[in-house]
Amino acid sequence: MPEFDYDLFTIGAGSGGTRASRVAAAHGARVAVAEEYRVGGTCVIRGCVPKKLLVYGAHFAEDLKDAQRFGWRVPDDLAFDWKCLQQNVLSEVDRINQAYTTTLESNGAEIIHQRATITGPNEVTLADGTTRTAAHILVASGARPHVPEFPGCEHGITSNDVFHLDAIPRRVLIAGAGYIANEFAGIFHQLGAHVTIMNRTKEILRGYDLQIRDRLLQISMMKGLDFRFDSTFEKIVKQDDGCLEVHMIGQEEPVIVDCVLYATGRLPNAEGLGLENVGIEVDAKGAIPINDDFRTSCPSISALGDVTNRIQLTPVAIREGQAFAENMFGRGGASVDYHCVPAACFSHPPIAGVGMTESEARQKLGSVRIYSSDFRPMKNVLAGRDERSLYKMVCDAETDRVVGIHMIGPDCPEIIQAAAVCVKAGLTKAQFDQTVALHPTMAEELVLLK
Repeated sequence: MPEFDYDLFTIGAGSGGTRASRVAAAHGARVAVAEEYRVGGTCVIRGCVPKKLLVYGAHFAEDLKDAQRFGWRVPDDLAFDWKCLQQNVLSEVDRINQAYTTTLESNGAEIIHQRATITGPNEVTLADGTTRTAAHILVASGARPHVPEFPGCEHGITSNDVFHLDAIPRRVLIAGAGYIANEFAGIFHQLGAHVTIMNRTKEILRGYDLQIRDRLLQISMMKGLDFRFDSTFEKIVKQDDGCLEVHMIGQEEPVIVDCVLYATGRLPNAEGLGLENVGIEVDAKGAIPINDDFRTSCPSISALGDVTNRIQLTPVAIREGQAFAENMFGRGGASVDYHCVPAACFSHPPIAGVGMTESEARQKLGSVRIYSSDFRPMKNVLAGRDERSLYKMVCDAETDRVVGIHMIGPDCPEIIQAAAVCVKAGLTKAQFDQTVALHPTMAEELVLLK
């Protein structure tokens, strides 16, 4: 008779939890996954995937206008159907949700559609009051949007709610200036809304290279987005007609909008998990501390993904889930290298980067060389758009090694994936220069940088 009901009990069926559970089950472990909402987690259900589909939909606003310069006769009375896009996006979410479910079940993992709370080193209690035991418990509960507290804060929404709006609001105020804020700013703007971005500092997209984010700010302002810097919420007053009067500390006059979207960061979902029952204390940011093997202070309990607040990116959580399962139930020897993780913001236009920014390189290396290309993409030239792209390469001046690549422009997230391999491999600027350009492409600029 087995000592425990399962070898592994996973709390959370997002990207990290699903990968860990699937791989563990494939290795023969008895696995159960508790998910109180839908299998797939933030990325699939209410994050990366549906948001990227909205980005695609929003891009058609400019693409259709540009098409006329390329000889297409586009009717003047074009109309956008939000409900059509919304329904198609939600249908795709349903499809992927089912695919994730099928993958878990086909590998032998049991899915329990209930909330699970840790009540002992090897025990969880489900929402229906029943208990389950496991040799190992994995917490992969992800993160949730932060909602600031101030008078009237209940009138705002988060990124979770955008996909279920009845209509695109005419006026939107977005609080925050990170990747979620800038991505939804581009979506709402292209779909016809007037967008105001409010931020408590003068910086957008901290962590990205300064020149790249400055270029995005310039382009966004040129497109008509309104920025309110050095501002925080004072209060929101809902008017009789349903409009929201937003009062900001740092701004003399209130802003009247139809929707307020909070994009002020994400908090680890560590509350209410029963961590205190096994002596696990969260850190100052509410995340679960773990060691290099994903172990918490309780040896039988591990954690990974956004709830640990290492790098809140889906591919990182997937790598962590894979490594955890391989080490716990497979051949072992797996690890996650957090160096040179590429990142992108699907703004309008998108930005992407990998490795050190110029300022980071100067601080860490001292002597650096910067190569760049500031150009207008061929498509923009014929379309009559002044919007310019910027590619930037950061090199160690002593070794010629490329330590960072950063860019803004069409399709740059697709380009940075291949470039990330080069930075990760430690290639030099000379090796980039020796590579023949593929003409005419935007990506060829990477081997022509001066």
